[in-house]
Amino acid sequence: MLASANQGKLREIQSILQPLEWEIATQTDLGIESVPETGLTFVENAIIKARHAAKESGLASLADDSGISVDYLKGQPGIYSARYAGENASDKDNVAKMLNALKDVDTNQRQAHFHCVIVYMRDAEDPSPIICHGRWSGQILTAPQGKNGFGYDPIFYVEEHDCSAAELDSAVKNSLSHRGMALQQLLRSLT
Repeated sequence: MLASANQGKLREIQSILQPLEWEIATQTDLGIESVPETGLTFVENAIIKARHAAKESGLASLADDSGISVDYLKGQPGIYSARYAGENASDKDNVAKMLNALKDVDTNQRQAHFHCVIVYMRDAEDPSPIICHGRWSGQILTAPQGKNGFGYDPIFYVEEHDCSAAELDSAVKNSLSHRGMALQQLLRSLT
């Protein structure tokens, strides 16, 4: 059970965890409401979401909390990445707000880091969930580029490929990304 309704995350998770041959349902598929993310860190929020999903579904649960931190913005938006431009902000709104916040910032001061914490709980009472963290470093571009991916991908510059994350093939992105790294750690822990 994936404690998310985000179809982009679901596709990435299914692709990377395919060797486990899991059938993954989202909380939306099972009619489970989201739980408020009241933690102060990615780890706390992922645990809150995984525990809630496991409790409500009675199934093992997988939750991810992820976001982007920008050095110039003192680590913001961080855990607030999905709602950076407001509670019901779209990806486009969040990207626009970030580009506006960095509009006069020099290229060498636009370092950013995607973070992803994945938590796997066997059940709601699991006293030792598996916790995996991935980090992907890059820079914020001055304008969106590419149509693949979601979230901040169109403005996240990947130096080793000289393009945005939204211009990468999904297999390449999964091998480099913060979520890909965290999921590979999880895969190693479970096999």
